[in-house]
Amino acid sequence: MSTTTNLPYHLAPKDFSTENKFTSQLSQKTILDLLNTKSSTSLHHLKQVHAVALRTGHFQDHYVSGTLVKCYANPHFSNLNFALKVFEYVPNPNVFVFNIIIKGCLQNNEPCKAIWCYYKMMVAHARPNKFTYPTLFKACTAAEAAEEGVQVHAHVIKQGLSGDVHIRSAGIQMYGSFGEVEGARRMLDEDGNSDVICFNAMIDGYLKCGEVEAAKELFWSMEDKNVGSWNVMVSGMAKCGMIEEARELFNEMKEKNEISWSAMIDGYIKGGYYKEALEVFNVMQREEIRPRKFVLSSVLAACANLGALDQGRWIHAYVNNNSNSFDAVLGTALVDMYAKCGRLDMAWDVFEKMEKKEVFTWNAMICGLGIHGRAEDAIELFFKMQKHKFRPNGITLLGVLSACAHSGMVDEGLTILNSMEELYGIEPGMEHYGCVVDLLGRAGLLGEAEEVMYSMPMEPSAAVWGALLGACRKHGDVELGERVGKILLELEPQNSGRYALLSNIYARAGRWDDVANVRKLMKERGVKTSTGISMIDFDGVVHEFKMGDGSHPQMKNIYLMLKNMIKRLKTEGYSPNTSQVLFDIEEEEKEAELQYHSEKLAIAFGLINTKPGTTIHVVKNLRMCEDCHSAFKLISQVYDREIIVRDRARYHHFKIGTCSCKDFW
Repeated sequence: MSTTTNLPYHLAPKDFSTENKFTSQLSQKTILDLLNTKSSTSLHHLKQVHAVALRTGHFQDHYVSGTLVKCYANPHFSNLNFALKVFEYVPNPNVFVFNIIIKGCLQNNEPCKAIWCYYKMMVAHARPNKFTYPTLFKACTAAEAAEEGVQVHAHVIKQGLSGDVHIRSAGIQMYGSFGEVEGARRMLDEDGNSDVICFNAMIDGYLKCGEVEAAKELFWSMEDKNVGSWNVMVSGMAKCGMIEEARELFNEMKEKNEISWSAMIDGYIKGGYYKEALEVFNVMQREEIRPRKFVLSSVLAACANLGALDQGRWIHAYVNNNSNSFDAVLGTALVDMYAKCGRLDMAWDVFEKMEKKEVFTWNAMICGLGIHGRAEDAIELFFKMQKHKFRPNGITLLGVLSACAHSGMVDEGLTILNSMEELYGIEPGMEHYGCVVDLLGRAGLLGEAEEVMYSMPMEPSAAVWGALLGACRKHGDVELGERVGKILLELEPQNSGRYALLSNIYARAGRWDDVANVRKLMKERGVKTSTGISMIDFDGVVHEFKMGDGSHPQMKNIYLMLKNMIKRLKTEGYSPNTSQVLFDIEEEEKEAELQYHSEKLAIAFGLINTKPGTTIHVVKNLRMCEDCHSAFKLISQVYDREIIVRDRARYHHFKIGTCSCKDFW
């Protein structure tokens, strides 16, 4: 039996008389079985069963019509609008049907439509039940509909359902998300019959609102804590920035489930503690706890930030060996990890082999190409994405603009910015304008960059001003740099990087008194400088290096290698760029200062511990200085090594005396 694509939502009963004997004898149970099996994954089968339900008259049955609506509302089909049209043809829908469409709207990330369906339910005088309100409270939470949420709570009381713990816990979560902890607490204490789920929701609400002490007090007062109670505390404390206390609670847990491990790993990652996140994951592995995809995605994010390629490849192999298929989330995490670990070839291989891609998958690959200076490839993939019927979003365009900025493609970048709204329906945001300011600034078009800033429909953020200040440092514009620097020091008085950039501009101009004044201002404001840290992954262990830190067990050999390396480079024409040193000291002292930069220590370690010809990967938390950039070009030639350095801004691939950035950075 075949059906047309434009399936009617409803057929009049007179059409049923002409149908064949087979379809007319199908029972309600058979149709429900068909809907709950093959139709749940195949839109083609669903439409066929829909046609049968219409022809047999079973569409009039609320269980059949409701199940049909549920199948069409499956997020897998991305077909909510059709589900709503089918719902409109259900005769006198009862609470079962209304509950299904409300839940379907929420599952398709349309919470406002879920609330609208509840309104229709009230108009139709269909009486809600205990299954209606948990979903509705969640919809109000997702839609940030505080006023409607209060009204729904009033309906719950009126219907006499406030004693239901599932409704209560959802209501507590809703009030907590609105910052209304008093309203949440009133629901918790309403009749003294709240269960552990309600208490957990209340603790979560307190922590989301930053009321840590109230959360602690309630947690420790609970007689019947479950593993969920501990998980909420660990996750919430980490989100409040209390990572050490979160770890103490985690260590105290007598029983842990996968969510416990995930909460601790995510807490570390969101706080920037990537090494600690990997350590927790390694403990999880030793305890033989099988990680699921969402944990693996989180750990891959840690690998990406550390440049821990070996650990990331281990996870990739683990997924392959355990027959876990790559869904869009896990596959994208792998693409991002490989790109950020300097292995674009592996990122591309995963990307190409992914059967199901989402917009964020394309974004990860485009952004990966961009930060590696492969702007033309990024733009080509951008157009290929559209040919495959994927609509770019703001992040996509940000990735393309960033790629243009890193490669000096001024005309292309300006064309994309000016066409965003017309071609893609996306209004340029702060980040998009910031990319273009960065693009123009890097290209030496400082006047044009400033014009873009003043033409923005919003006040430039500190990040946008920072892009212009960086351009001033690069091109030696002291006058503009001084003006921009003073603005930034007022906008971000505690950001040490802004002081460092302004000091660098003054130092290059030989204005040592101004350098001293900037340093004095930092001291008066209590600004702490960010320590430069460089990391290198060797045999699955991430080694960290800081200037002046001699704690590494191989440091004696590293210093010796560094000394020999600098000596050899000088014979090849290397001359230290002492303009990078922000102190008015003798040239010899400046050279010594440059010699022990953290990235040079990491390179020396790599030369000692890896075989000749092995690529050296280094990750730095700050921007690489110009002297190190010049030195690494020579090292790649003299030692015949490919060196990949990821700093805060981009990737640098050094090979045979050249860099992929073509000195445009």
